[in-house]
Amino acid sequence: MSRERVATLADVPAGTLRVVACDGRSLALANVEGALYAIDNVCTHDNGPLGEGTLRGARIVCPRHGAAFDARSGRVLTLPAVRSVRAYPVTVEGDTIYVDCDEGRLP
Repeated sequence: MSRERVATLADVPAGTLRVVACDGRSLALANVEGALYAIDNVCTHDNGPLGEGTLRGARIVCPRHGAAFDARSGRVLTLPAVRSVRAYPVTVEGDTIYVDCDEGRLP
């Protein structure tokens, strides 16, 4: 398992997204009401950067064409995307955020 430190709690306040690197992968790290989630940072519609989109509740909206994904699971929620993205386990120790980079799962 490739568990990496990706950020601190201060880097990702509640209601925000941040792009992080984890073992060569680009991930969108979301803070949904104090709970942290990581999904692939690539929209399955046209490779848009999900981490540069907007977070509405637990919904990440791609900045390019508005496809939406569940930040908690990576499940696709709206067109134009039709495929989900992988979600990765996130743990917090103290104020440090870790992601298990090899444990990504499709919903």
